[in-house]
Amino acid sequence: MSPASAAVPGADLAPVSFADLAGFDTDDHLAAFRIFAAQAAASLNGQKPLRTAKPTDAALAAVFRAAVAAEVLDGATARDFFLAHFAPYRVQPSGGGRGFVTGYYEPVVAGSLVEAKQFTAPILARPDDLDRRHPYPDRAAIEAGAIADNTRPLVWVEDPIEAFLIHVQGSARVILPDSTEVRLIYAGRNGLPYTSIGRLLIESGAIAPEAMSLAALKTWVRAQGQKPGEPGRALLQQNKSYIFFDLAHDLPPESGPIGGAGLPLAALRAIAVDRTLWSYGLPFWLSGDLPWQSDEASPFRRLSIAQDTGSAIIGAARADIFFGSGPAAGTRAGAIRRPCDFFVLLPRSRHEHT
Repeated sequence: MSPASAAVPGADLAPVSFADLAGFDTDDHLAAFRIFAAQAAASLNGQKPLRTAKPTDAALAAVFRAAVAAEVLDGATARDFFLAHFAPYRVQPSGGGRGFVTGYYEPVVAGSLVEAKQFTAPILARPDDLDRRHPYPDRAAIEAGAIADNTRPLVWVEDPIEAFLIHVQGSARVILPDSTEVRLIYAGRNGLPYTSIGRLLIESGAIAPEAMSLAALKTWVRAQGQKPGEPGRALLQQNKSYIFFDLAHDLPPESGPIGGAGLPLAALRAIAVDRTLWSYGLPFWLSGDLPWQSDEASPFRRLSIAQDTGSAIIGAARADIFFGSGPAAGTRAGAIRRPCDFFVLLPRSRHEHT
């Protein structure tokens, strides 16, 4: 997408200058460039994404080639690269208002390769009939055994809410009884709509909006019971979407989980976007007051790279910020549900001066 054709369904794109991006000059441009360059190399090498997104157009592919060829060793050079090759646009939702961001993370949970007394909830492999069966069974039917002959458990985790949250996050590290670790990566979904059970609890009055958190959600579900027919399990099954996984055997421990684009995600730089509207690799500038460092909101102003997607991420001015791995990342990610100013950096047209 070039400035000459700057349009996206559901939003207006208004040109701005880099000077309008508060905090841009003090960001870590080298960190952002390294992520962008890795995405560029993967795209040019024809690496297949885990989930397809809007195809890379000629203008973005040209910037990818420039990034791969460039020698960028410091922040100033990285900053100059973005200024030379991109033009910023404010993404304004057509209905007015600002954009909206949430957070996600990679859970780190205990588990087992076999079912055990303390590990009763399976994480399922991609079924062999996923591409042939339409419509595919929903969460309740799958949990009742509807696809038992077409899939197998990869690992077992503590209980249904633990498995459910792995589905929502799209990845996990599972610590086995012998202290070894396996990584789960996204391998497909049943194609049914995603429903936020947190939103359902707020709307029903079960949890007040200001009290909603990951811990509060887990506590409610466990207290209400997770056996078939119990309220906690029934709530989980209101989200008909179901995610399948694969094991990542060669992912270094220091790497983030694999995102939709097929590359490891970097904490607080990688974002999930609406894959029907945006291409992987596009840079975005996000600016808002978020509780991203503590319970108190503080300015979040970062150059972020679109490297992931999710069934709940719908709309041009909507993003999910990846916060990293483990409980601390989960606490911070779970607190992010805030308005945010969105700016997309689109490749400059060949006729535009830099």
